[in-house]
Amino acid sequence: MQLTLVRHGEAAPPIMGNDIKRPLTERGIAQAEQTAQYLKDLIHPEVFVVSPLLRAQQTLSYLQKYFPNVPVVVCNAIKPEDDAKIAVEWLSHLPYESIVVVCHMNVVAHIASLLVSEFFNPYSLAEARIYDQAVIAPGLSTQIKSFIPSI
Repeated sequence: MQLTLVRHGEAAPPIMGNDIKRPLTERGIAQAEQTAQYLKDLIHPEVFVVSPLLRAQQTLSYLQKYFPNVPVVVCNAIKPEDDAKIAVEWLSHLPYESIVVVCHMNVVAHIASLLVSEFFNPYSLAEARIYDQAVIAPGLSTQIKSFIPSI
């Protein structure tokens, strides 16, 4: 089973305190495009799981250009303040062999640290890490590839 975790690209600051609708900046768009370009020949997703926040959905849109027929599930358990343990439990119930998750710091790095039983290792903007595991559960994953956009 393959799980790919992607952090969104650079986003604009909150507008009047609204974190939900922060769009990607021009740099964030370039980061998302570069990450999608890197992943297009490495992964074969069966489902995309994305946060309901705009910047994550915009980042996902660049992956969707290469995988237009892959279904998308919006998950409310992978927002920035969410508990990674709950997110891992939720992901463990998905009936797919290749899942791509697009979400946020801190939850994405906490998910990764749980999966590989290592210390918290922050994600760069639009960073992608690919994990291999028999099932999605704490301590059972191995990171096999990673990518950080150069922009």
